Amino acid sequence: MQAQLKDKIKFGTDGWRGVISDNFTFENVAIVAQAVADWANKELSPKTGSRRRMAVGYDTRFLSSEYAQTVACVLAANDIEIYLSDTSIPTPALSYGTVKTQSVAGIMITASHNPAKFNGVKIKTDKGGGASNDITNKVEANLGQTPVKTMDFKQAQQAKSIVIHDFKEDYIKFMRSYIDLKKIKKAKFRIIQDVMHGSGGRLLERVLKGTMIRYTLMRDDVNPSFEGGRPEPVVENLKGILQRMREEKFDLGLVLDGDADRIAAVAAGGEFIHPQKILGLLILHLVRNRGRRGGVVKTVCGTNMIDNIAKKLGLKLYETPVGFKYISDLMITERIVAGGEEAGGMGVQDYIPERDGTLAGILLLEMMVYQKKNIKVILREMEEEFGRYYYERRDLKLGEGRFDTERFRSIKDILGKKVVKAIDIDGVKLICEDESWIMLRPSGTEPLVRAYAESKSAKRAKELIKFGESLLRQ
Repeated sequence: MQAQLKDKIKFGTDGWRGVISDNFTFENVAIVAQAVADWANKELSPKTGSRRRMAVGYDTRFLSSEYAQTVACVLAANDIEIYLSDTSIPTPALSYGTVKTQSVAGIMITASHNPAKFNGVKIKTDKGGGASNDITNKVEANLGQTPVKTMDFKQAQQAKSIVIHDFKEDYIKFMRSYIDLKKIKKAKFRIIQDVMHGSGGRLLERVLKGTMIRYTLMRDDVNPSFEGGRPEPVVENLKGILQRMREEKFDLGLVLDGDADRIAAVAAGGEFIHPQKILGLLILHLVRNRGRRGGVVKTVCGTNMIDNIAKKLGLKLYETPVGFKYISDLMITERIVAGGEEAGGMGVQDYIPERDGTLAGILLLEMMVYQKKNIKVILREMEEEFGRYYYERRDLKLGEGRFDTERFRSIKDILGKKVVKAIDIDGVKLICEDESWIMLRPSGTEPLVRAYAESKSAKRAKELIKFGESLLRQ
């Protein structure tokens, strides 16, 4: 039975994802919850009192609240006290709440940016970061080893084994204390936010309450189908906000993914700001405007611009495999100003070791207030100082074959430029003599190979992606 379960339930770069009513069923969710309970009861000590406590949250996806109740009932039956969210919340709110409620771990029901047919389970540590491979491997090893225990939801509430909890209140209080609200209060910038029907909701509006910021919200209704698309803040999914930024006088556009832990941004005129550039802006703001010091983190598919920024500002640069949990681990052990991944996950200093799209967006607004310029002007100034790079990413279907990493690694020349370095900490990245590079990496959550490329020429960046596509077709 365990062998069959492992085929159905596998934790990737950020939790377990599955297709609803296929492998993501109430039965399998309960099995995962039991495996988590067995891990927690064996290895984690209570932080307060005699019972272990866990925080459980969920997003706006189909049946997410019901799956969360299933998890809560299994954990409660295993003598774990549960703080269950009273409504859909962003993953960062659950992560922050895990720390605030002195929980030994947190469970979030979400498939993040995946299409509507998916749902998933994320495990958070007592520090608020993503669970490491060490933890998820132990949970996987527990699958099917113990019969599932559960209890009635209402009875669990009456016994106070499940406590319905408002995670948003403390989360909003923290963000209002983290930013320079006094400085922002009288600023009159106009911003628009697209929450992509996800759990980001109206949180930013509550954070900015009492300020003169003119705030407009779009796609804030709950729509589990996500309009037939996927709640991923990439340019092809953002036609609405791009058009409004072209036609209306907004200074900044902000976008959150389905569970609000990722960010994208749009400048006046409808210019999409790639998350790679957002990380650069956050570093510059936190160091130059807020006086923070420490290291910076990018993933192996991160832009060369971060290298240039770190070098000029005298900051130590760390490079990790893809997946925010690797950045999270560094944020626990090192003093990190900011860390980010190309998909839009950004974490900052003096916060939990977690990515947070809402907080990153507020910091971009705060940067505009400090510098008294809209984001488009600030972006141009950053590119003039640290170089303009053109970044491309494409998700490629692998088909029936297997990605041949050795064959890719052996390439010595790409489109007329000599390969001078190969990095294989996650997939394979080939760096050419002109600083351009291409990287191919099998996805940790979907049956895809992710292709990344960067160059100082937009034309070459696109050609590199096409080169990667041709390799996979072969």
